Amino acid sequence: MIKVTVPATSANIGAGFDSLGLALGMHNTIYLKEAQGPDIASLDGVRVPTGEKNLIYQTVKDLYNRCGRSFPGLYIRQQNTIPMTRGLGSSSACIVGGLLGGNALLGQPFTTDELVDMAAHMEGHPDNSTPAILGGFVAAVLEDEHVFYVKKDLDSSLHFVAFIPDFALKTEEARAALPATVSHKDAVYNLSRAALMATSICTGKLDNIRVAAGDRLHQPYRLGLIPGGDGIFDAAYSEGALAVFVSGAGPTILALVDGGDTGFCQRVQARISQNEQTARFALTRLTPDNRGAYVQQLDDTFLPAAE
Repeated sequence: MIKVTVPATSANIGAGFDSLGLALGMHNTIYLKEAQGPDIASLDGVRVPTGEKNLIYQTVKDLYNRCGRSFPGLYIRQQNTIPMTRGLGSSSACIVGGLLGGNALLGQPFTTDELVDMAAHMEGHPDNSTPAILGGFVAAVLEDEHVFYVKKDLDSSLHFVAFIPDFALKTEEARAALPATVSHKDAVYNLSRAALMATSICTGKLDNIRVAAGDRLHQPYRLGLIPGGDGIFDAAYSEGALAVFVSGAGPTILALVDGGDTGFCQRVQARISQNEQTARFALTRLTPDNRGAYVQQLDDTFLPAAE
């Protein structure tokens, strides 16, 4: 039995559209071993596909095909702490879990960098999948199916507060809201801020972070799909957040806060609970995950019970 633990991720980090991402201390756990056909269930009551369309199942099957190995089927049990369709990398967690789990079942034929490339190719961009595998803060570019990346461990003094709403936003809908072209001025605006974000995180110069989180490529268009989103930005900044940005395609909004500010969540909760739209967001305080996804070998007699 293989157990894979995969962190949640936040992509874009403001201006770094499809190129910047980080791993968070919220995890999905996947148990898998070879079986006859699909044998798939959730361990926590979250509805997951139980047939061959399950993303973990498809990913492992693809890995077996790459190796020229016969694929009999798969036993999968999923613990889904990362909320689905909320902009926290739930799809990447399935792909990464399938890749690392399948690689372990096959005897580790692929290197970490090869798995990074495969995950980004399956996802379409590397900003969620790469930090899910490597942990930390990652700047990554997918070029000709190869990911060029730099990883930086995040300081433990940095905390993140995820404002997770009670409604979903599909990535396809969020992408459809983006304009086909942008102005040269907006492109320069984002380029300068993405560079500033990456260098500020890497050097620890956090007084740059609020400016570095500015964006004109996706957030202005996606916030219209997130009722109460502007109010979350205002409340978080009013109570001392260092930076606030839409997490991935949304609708979750992520605030970067000083780990020593223990009262941040309480103060912000008091603010947002006064408005019907912002009250729909639940707060979760998270620490960075610098380890990334990892695999454990269990005895095959271990069978987690499904709900």
